[in-house]
Amino acid sequence: MNKMNPDVDVYFKAGCGRCPLGNTPKCKVNTWQEELKALRTIVLASGLTEELKWGVPCYTMQNKNIVVIGAFNEYCAISFFKGALLSDAKGILNKPGENTQAGRLVRFTNVREIVAMETTLKAYLHEAIEVEKAGLKVEFKEATEFVVPEEFQNKLDANPGLKTAFYALTPGRQRGYLLYFAAAKQSKTREARIEKCLQNILDGIGLNER
Repeated sequence: MNKMNPDVDVYFKAGCGRCPLGNTPKCKVNTWQEELKALRTIVLASGLTEELKWGVPCYTMQNKNIVVIGAFNEYCAISFFKGALLSDAKGILNKPGENTQAGRLVRFTNVREIVAMETTLKAYLHEAIEVEKAGLKVEFKEATEFVVPEEFQNKLDANPGLKTAFYALTPGRQRGYLLYFAAAKQSKTREARIEKCLQNILDGIGLNER
C-alpha cells in the first residue's frame, strides 16, 4: 500500500475548499467521511500515488491521473479518468453527465456497498492502470460533431474575428464552450453565458482558464 499524503488528510478535515461550506459541519465531506476513507484505503492498496488536485484526492501513476474520489450531496464516488476504456464487466460505471466522453464513476451511499464491492473495485483499478500503461487514449468527438447553439452561431456570423478566434482554439476548448452554452435550457441564459465567455474566446483561452 502506498503512503497517505498529508495534503489529502486536510481534505478529510476541511473539504475541498471550493465552496463556503468548507471546514464547517455542512461540508459534504463530513457526510461521507467513512465511505471516503474506505475508498481511500482500497485505492492506495493498488499502489497508486496519492495527491491533492482540484482540492480532492487524486491517484496517479507516473504523473498520469487514474482516479479521484469525492463527495457529493447525495452520494460519494470514485471516478475513473479513462473509464470509457474499461470493460465494465460488472456494469457499475456511470457517466457523470450526458455529454461526458472519457470519465466514468461509481456511486456509493454507505460503507457496506463499498465493502461488498472491494474486490470488483480492485479489479477495475488494476484494469485502469493497465490501460494507462498501454498508452490507450479515449477517442473524443470532434467539436464539429457538437451542436452549435443558434445564439452562438449568430455571434460567429456577425463577428468574423470571433469566428476566427473560436476555431483557432483547441478542439477540447471548443467542445467545452459548446457544451457549456448548449446546457442552458433558456435562450436568455445561453445568451448570457455566451456574452460572459466572448473575451476569453477572443483571448484564446478555455472556459475555466482565466
